[in-house]
Amino acid sequence: MSDVDLTDDGAGGNTPDDGLNESTLTMGVDPYERNWMRLTIGLLVVFFATISVAGLFMGFQVTGAYTEVDPRIVLDSEPWSEPGLRKLANGDYEVYVVAQTWSFSPREIEVPVGSKVTIYVTSPDLQHGFKITDTNINTMVVPGQVSKMSYTFDTVGEFPYICHEYCGSGHAAMYGTVKVVPNDSGSAAPDLDEDTSSDEEAAK
Repeated sequence: MSDVDLTDDGAGGNTPDDGLNESTLTMGVDPYERNWMRLTIGLLVVFFATISVAGLFMGFQVTGAYTEVDPRIVLDSEPWSEPGLRKLANGDYEVYVVAQTWSFSPREIEVPVGSKVTIYVTSPDLQHGFKITDTNINTMVVPGQVSKMSYTFDTVGEFPYICHEYCGSGHAAMYGTVKVVPNDSGSAAPDLDEDTSSDEEAAK
């Protein structure tokens, strides 16, 4: 029985001839494929590094539902029944913001420069947005959910906040301002420690 030669150097043969040889291929991977693989891995490394630096060193944060409330009765319960700024300690504040058709409460927030402000925001009616210009504060406000964000205001000036989710005919009227003032100007925010001390004295 004669041997059969399966090789064919002519067109349409069994051995493709595209200019590549065994020395060009590495583990059977085409050079172009290797380059695309390297590019893909490089981009993944860059993306991971960018996200890490933004989250760990630049203060970028992913906002989400901090807790849940009943939108039907939220305005009748503390602290949402009296939204506004509260002083926790020197340079440390928290503010409760209610977004509803079609206004923010409070409309103005005043803090000394250098203050860290923790913001809690919710809505009793529609989906709204909350964005403070020139900061990284930007979130959706969903009825029944409380969004929590923090920011340190290191520059004196005014920082408008707006609703960036269309919510009806009065959408354009939904705005307010964070006023950052020099330290010697003080702030009108109530001091929670002082309020607690007053309550204890009154109880005696």
